[in-house]
Amino acid sequence: MKGPPLRDRFDSFFKTRYSLESFSKLFKKEVPLHKHTFWYYLGGTTLFLIFVQIATGILLLVYYRPTAEGAFESVKFIMTKVEFGWLIRSVHVWSANFAIFSAFVHLLSAFFLRAYRKPRELTWVTGCFLFFILLGFGFTGYLLPWNTLSFFATKVGTEITAKVPLIGGLLSKILRGGEEIGDATLARFFSVHVAVLPLLLFFILGIHLAMIQIQGMSWPPAMPEEKKNRSLRFFPNFFLRDLVVWLFIFGIALSLSVYLPAELGQKADPFQPTPAGIRPEWYFLFMFQTLKLFPSYVGPLEGEVVAIALIGLAALGLILVPFLDVWSKRERFSPFLILGILGLLYVISMTVVALMAPGR
Repeated sequence: MKGPPLRDRFDSFFKTRYSLESFSKLFKKEVPLHKHTFWYYLGGTTLFLIFVQIATGILLLVYYRPTAEGAFESVKFIMTKVEFGWLIRSVHVWSANFAIFSAFVHLLSAFFLRAYRKPRELTWVTGCFLFFILLGFGFTGYLLPWNTLSFFATKVGTEITAKVPLIGGLLSKILRGGEEIGDATLARFFSVHVAVLPLLLFFILGIHLAMIQIQGMSWPPAMPEEKKNRSLRFFPNFFLRDLVVWLFIFGIALSLSVYLPAELGQKADPFQPTPAGIRPEWYFLFMFQTLKLFPSYVGPLEGEVVAIALIGLAALGLILVPFLDVWSKRERFSPFLILGILGLLYVISMTVVALMAPGR
C-alpha cells in the first residue's frame, strides 16, 4: 500500500515538532489605532537604527585596528583612503545618536502611556535594559577613534565610575585594565563594544520582541472601552508605514553624514594635560552636570559619591516602575506621571545648561 506523499510527510515532520503558530500570529497581529498610534513607530525605528549600526560597524571592522598605535591611523585610513569610508563612519556616528534618541523617546512614550501596566511589566524591564545597553554602546564606542576628545572624555568618565559606592575602584580598574588608560583600556572597550554588548543586545531584544509578539501592543489607559475597536493590521499595513518612517530617518542620517560628516580630530597624547571644557556626549550631559551641582562633601560623604548613588537609585526606580506604581490600575491618573514630568524637565534642563557652558 502506497504511503502519503513525500511533501505531506515532510510537512507532518516539522508540524509535529515545531509550532509555527507564533509566526502565523505575526501576519494576524493588529496595532491599536488611536490618536497616540504615532508613538508605536518609535520601537521599529530604534530597531532599524540598531541594524544600521550593525551593518556599518561590520564594514568599519574590516579596517579598524584596536591598538593605541594603530586605532587613530586606521580610522584616518578609513576616512581618507577607503572608498566611501568617510560616509560609512559618518552614518555609523549619526545613526548611533539617532538610535539613542529614538530609544529614549520610545521609553518616554511607554512611560507616559503607562504601557508598563499588567501584564507587560517585564516588557518594560527589558526595554529599560535595552536602553542602558545602547548607552553602553555609546560609552565604549566613543574611545575607539583614539583622538584627543574621546581619550580625555573617557578618562573623565572612568574617573567618575571610580566614585561608585563600594565597587567604584574595582569597576574603574576593570574598565581601564589598570590604573591608567592605555592599550588595555582600548582593547577592553573594543571587546565590550563588538562582542559583549551585541550578545546582551540580541538576547534581551529577542525576549523583548517575543513578549510584544505574545501580548500585543497596549491601549492607553484613558481610552474608553467602547473605542477600543479600531486597529490596523501589522502586516502589511503598519509595516509599510513603518518602512516609510525608516527610509525617512535613514535619509536624514545620510544627509547629515554628507553635509556634517564625523570629524576625527587629533590623535590622543596620554602625556598631554586634560584640555579645558572636556565633556561627554549629549546623552550623558545631564549626569555630568548633576555631578557639578553637588559640593565637595555632603556630610561625611564625597559629593560625587552621593550624586552617583542618587543617579543609580533613579535608574533602579525607572526599571521597577511597574512594581512601584500601585496606582497603575486606575484608568486616568498616577502620581508617577508627575514624577515622570519632573524627571524629564530635570534631564532637559541639565542638558541645556551643560550645552550652554563653555565648549570643549
